[in-house]
Amino acid sequence: MAPKLYFVITDDWELRGNGSGDPRQIQFAPLRTFLRILGEHGIPGSINAEVMQQLTFRKYQTQYPELETLADEWDGILCEAVRAGHDVQLHVHSQWREAVYADGRWRLKGNWSILDHPPEEAYAMISRCKAYLESLLGPVRPGYRCVAYRSGAWCIAPSDHMLPILSELGFVFDTSIVGGMRFNTRNLYLDYTACEESFVPFYPDMRDARRVAPTPQPIISVPTSHFHQSGWSLLKRDFKERIVPKRQFATNAQMGNFSEEWKDLDAPGMLGLIKKAASRYVRGVTRASDISACDYPTLRAMLSSIREQACRAGLPEVPVVLVNHTKDVRDFSHIEKFVRDLALAPDVHCITLTEVADRLLRGSFPIRTRQGYGTLAGAQVVAPANTATAS
Repeated sequence: MAPKLYFVITDDWELRGNGSGDPRQIQFAPLRTFLRILGEHGIPGSINAEVMQQLTFRKYQTQYPELETLADEWDGILCEAVRAGHDVQLHVHSQWREAVYADGRWRLKGNWSILDHPPEEAYAMISRCKAYLESLLGPVRPGYRCVAYRSGAWCIAPSDHMLPILSELGFVFDTSIVGGMRFNTRNLYLDYTACEESFVPFYPDMRDARRVAPTPQPIISVPTSHFHQSGWSLLKRDFKERIVPKRQFATNAQMGNFSEEWKDLDAPGMLGLIKKAASRYVRGVTRASDISACDYPTLRAMLSSIREQACRAGLPEVPVVLVNHTKDVRDFSHIEKFVRDLALAPDVHCITLTEVADRLLRGSFPIRTRQGYGTLAGAQVVAPANTATAS
């Protein structure tokens, strides 16, 4: 029997990482479009709200009244989403710490990786952001609380303090691990190419979430889904985009200088770029299951890959966390087709991050340790023969 897949469609809701962008244009309007599409198909969404940005807008709102107007609208959209049955959980970009606003623009001064901030600063940022969401949304949905966390730019490991901080603040699970992901930019370095688990929920080593702990821990890791895209598929997509005007995604021109923030330092110069491109088309790439970055054929291939990974895991029920960045979407038709497919798929049930936490706490989803599987409810699950599902 095919495993039951519990899909969680998340959206990292934020301005660009350097603080650029019009909130109404790249945050408010596209999120409303996205939630409308989900609602038409009876699917709940989970908004990973980047709250450091909001706290910074509030900090300067007296001096700049236009920021107060935007911050109030930000609050209103989240309350509206929760009333409609969607979920909101926490996303934190630490570069907003000590940001400066002048001449209508933001200058972000903090390190992009929260791992590079001292433990006391990381604790203060996360606790303030969590308190803001719970104060805002508690009156809208009684009993609401932050139970899931995703770190800005996925930065969660290795770290001696990040997972203990999340546990101390009452989070049930983290979704920052993405198997196969690697960045080396001027802002941060991250390497998840050798994660010991990257598909099913697991208890992480509290000092390095890339590793599976031998015994249950105070917090759980639920990886964000990833998949392998073949070189041939990439070549067809890129060839099509050269012929057909690009409309689905934001272009480099639309993003201004933000594309430079993610320039790969591993491929300096023209020769490095050529070698990287050749490797992509020969070997393919491992990528996050980001529905905002995929056309419809790629989304279909992603769904097939997820089903294959679930079968290899050998568990009856598995949560699958998808990522999305509505700020980058210009044409939602590909996403709308994919959402329709999920709504019609007999092996797929869509839930929220809060529901994932509830199911973990009730013992519905097995949680992996090095020795096998268990649940928070105390039941022991026989480990499948093929417990290694990492990239």
